[in-house]
Amino acid sequence: MKQKKSESPPEAGPARRRLLDTATRLFSESGIHAVGIDRIIAEAGVAKATFYNHFPSKDHLVVAYLEEMDRLGRAAVAALPKQAPRKMISAIMERISEAVVAGGWRGCPFLNAAAEYPDPASPVRHAINARRVWYHDSLQSLLAEDGDPTPSVTASLLVALSDGLLESAYLDDAESVPALVGEAVARLLDRR
Repeated sequence: MKQKKSESPPEAGPARRRLLDTATRLFSESGIHAVGIDRIIAEAGVAKATFYNHFPSKDHLVVAYLEEMDRLGRAAVAALPKQAPRKMISAIMERISEAVVAGGWRGCPFLNAAAEYPDPASPVRHAINARRVWYHDSLQSLLAEDGDPTPSVTASLLVALSDGLLESAYLDDAESVPALVGEAVARLLDRR
């Protein structure tokens, strides 16, 4: 969720890494459609041919950007200490707090991209949906392990809660999110 530089996958060279890092920064600051390829190329310091060698189109870059954000989020969850399911759910949800209070939060990259790519058949939306399915299924699995009678429904509620908190942090007060996360998760999980 937090957008930051990361280590490149083994197949990525330095030019591709610069393009992805530049795109990540610019997309976060200005939005995807507001940033043109020429600006990304100029700020990454690569030739136009280099860009097209790595990304046949801007949409390919956007998909790579979202896949990178997804990979970082999954890695952050995988790095959490293993604990009881309910505590693990809380720890996953607390990542929202960490992301939004770190500074410069401009909204969830997946929700922002979804707003700019309304066609559900687009490759960008497929990348967004892959992330959402993984997130929902991860929560559902933990909820089932915790004995939730309707783990799919509760997971859907947690995903919706996450979406709301991520956007509320941008639109309202990011500093209020940690308390909201804790309170919302407690109320939702203790409702049984």
